[in-house]
Amino acid sequence: MENQNSSALPMMSVKEIPQASNTAAQITALVKESGKVVGYQLSTGQTLGKDEAVALARQGGIQGVGISERDGNEYLKSIPDGTESNNLNNLPAVSFT
Repeated sequence: MENQNSSALPMMSVKEIPQASNTAAQITALVKESGKVVGYQLSTGQTLGKDEAVALARQGGIQGVGISERDGNEYLKSIPDGTESNNLNNLPAVSFT
C-alpha cells in the first residue's frame, strides 16, 4: 500500500542510498539562486553544484543523503531518520561566492 502524504507536493522517493565512508562530510547549507537549490555547502567548507555533490555522494563522500531524481535531474535528499533538524530543507541557504 502506498504511503499517503498530506502535503501539496508529491512525496519524492529516494532512488539510491550510497554507503558513506567514515570520513564523509555533512551538508551544512543549501546553495540557492532565485529560490532554487543549485548546490550544497559541506562541513569541509567546500561548495559543490548539484551534479558534483551527487557524484561525491555516490563515492561515499557525503553522509545522511540519498539520491533522488525529478524531471531527469538528480539531486540529494535527506534520508528519513525521524529527526527533522537534520533535514536538508531545514538548513540555511547561502550563495556561491
